[in-house]
Amino acid sequence: MTSPVEWQKSTFSGGGEGNDCVEVATTPGTIHLRESDAPSIQLTTTPASLARLLRHIRSTEA
Repeated sequence: MTSPVEWQKSTFSGGGEGNDCVEVATTPGTIHLRESDAPSIQLTTTPASLARLLRHIRSTEA
């Protein structure tokens, strides 16, 4: 598996340089997510799977 090279901080994360943010990186065919305070723990998924999850979350919001 190819390791992500460049992590980007989510625009929805808190401001500043603290460790309270979600970061995302991509490699061919995959999306990697991690919390900045635990960078060794990563969630890896495909764009299609993440899109399905987000659609489901949005459709069930109260």
